[in-house]
Amino acid sequence: MSKVAIISDSNSGITQSQAGELGVTILPMPFFVGDKTLYEDVDLTQDEFYQMLSEDANISTSMPLVGNVTDTWDKLLETYDEIVHIPMSSGLSGSCETAMMLSLDYDGRVQVVNNQRISVTQRQSVLDAVALAEQGRSAAEIKEILEREKFESSIYIMVDTLYYLKKGGRITPTAAALGTLLKLKPVLQIQGEKLDAFAKARTVKQAKSIMIEAMKNDFANRFHDPNGEHMHLEMAYTHDLEAAEAFKKEVEAEFPGMEIVLNPLSLSVSCHIGPGALAVACSKKIPELE
Repeated sequence: MSKVAIISDSNSGITQSQAGELGVTILPMPFFVGDKTLYEDVDLTQDEFYQMLSEDANISTSMPLVGNVTDTWDKLLETYDEIVHIPMSSGLSGSCETAMMLSLDYDGRVQVVNNQRISVTQRQSVLDAVALAEQGRSAAEIKEILEREKFESSIYIMVDTLYYLKKGGRITPTAAALGTLLKLKPVLQIQGEKLDAFAKARTVKQAKSIMIEAMKNDFANRFHDPNGEHMHLEMAYTHDLEAAEAFKKEVEAEFPGMEIVLNPLSLSVSCHIGPGALAVACSKKIPELE
């Protein structure tokens, strides 16, 4: 039986310490802050990141360095037969396409999954890959299963401030000014490749209600599983854990009996939406693991 290593990046929300517990490898995402390069969860903590944001520091995201990726693969292949690499969605970064090109030099020993996921849904794919590897499946089989299931997920995100969307050029200054004047709380969605607009709310309470109803609708009409028997339910947030835990109680009341995983949103997304965001997400359970 082939010995398969699982590798992802910190966009999954999996910390370095959690990676050790899970037996996976997590590449830390690099951030440019002024003239410094800092790595998520290595020399850049969540608190430090949001402190820099509050000080209006010039922060930009980047892909993992090519040398860091191939060095990590080479090291793993000293003790493993194969690798399953699960980067963030190809619709949000070029890191997936780069990894696929690099893998061509590894004679099939490195399988890069075009997973179309990020944050808590990407995390679930990592957990699924670990479980599939424990079943004795090859890297190629794991890649095939994860790519088959990649669009079986949803994320809805309420943005608390329009400042960072404007700063990143994702909305116009005029739209940001109008939205701020009207105190809008936009709800964004990720169903596959990109971060898209979903709805506009006038209050946080309304935004929460929109996200919960959207998730219920997905359970019933998209996944045909209104009770969530074959679903994972997940939540994420940026910086404000207290608000996230309060929202979690509301979601638990609407989805009774479901276990909910709550994690910080990855810093690559947080960089563009800022603090105070709340998200609810789901991913369908993989049939091979039920």
